[in-house]
Amino acid sequence: MTTKKIINFNLKKILIPLAIILLVLVVALNSFTVVEAGHTGVVVTLGRVQDTVLQEGIHAKIPFVQQVVKIDNRIRKLEVSTEAFSKDLQSVQTVLAINYRVDTAKSYSIYKNIGADYESVLVTPAVNEVLKAITSAYTAEESVTNRTLISEGLVSGLNEKLNAIGLYITDVNIIDFDFSEAFINAIEEKQIAQQQLLKAETEKQTAITNAEAEAEAIRIRAEAEAEANELINSSLSEQIIENKKIEKWDGVLPQVTGNSGTFVEITE
Repeated sequence: MTTKKIINFNLKKILIPLAIILLVLVVALNSFTVVEAGHTGVVVTLGRVQDTVLQEGIHAKIPFVQQVVKIDNRIRKLEVSTEAFSKDLQSVQTVLAINYRVDTAKSYSIYKNIGADYESVLVTPAVNEVLKAITSAYTAEESVTNRTLISEGLVSGLNEKLNAIGLYITDVNIIDFDFSEAFINAIEEKQIAQQQLLKAETEKQTAITNAEAEAEAIRIRAEAEAEANELINSSLSEQIIENKKIEKWDGVLPQVTGNSGTFVEITE
């Protein structure tokens, strides 16, 4: 046997076992799948979706025949920007943050009927539809003051549309409301007018209060003076009045006196 034949024979002895080992490893690796925590595995056998799902952990599968699609069942966050019209026909640009999850028991039906892109196919259009319906029930100004009610209405409306499919909305947060510049200016003017009206009412009430206080003070002083005069009058007897007259007399008699038109000069 020549050296070349010996080398070829030795290579075959080495390569063939390696190829067999490699093939066994590939088959072995494709015979198992691992479903991570918070996920379920949808089994697809030759293109057909099984009606059961694999839970967390390691699972056996038929290599090269079965494929396992991982569905995330944890709470996911979706941000949606959309435009809607209010009850008073104002354009409202809204940015929403939606938290939702996929029901583990219905992961296979969602993948089977919708596919892996269920978020853009189902969730986003549903958010736009429900938001437009709710926004049309409020004026633009009411939308600002009723954010909580709108959020609750979105959660309720979205769950009503999506729960049967296997999607559950857990929370909706309104990140931003944005209105046209004309509407914002109108709101600012209204607020300024209200503040001016409130200021005028406050000044008017202050003036009324001051006038009432002054009138009350005058009334109190008048009553006090009347009571003082009444007290003085009640304390003066005839004897006291005569004594007061005597105290004030300077001892000089009148120079003339008369009766019935007759005047007599008085001399000392």
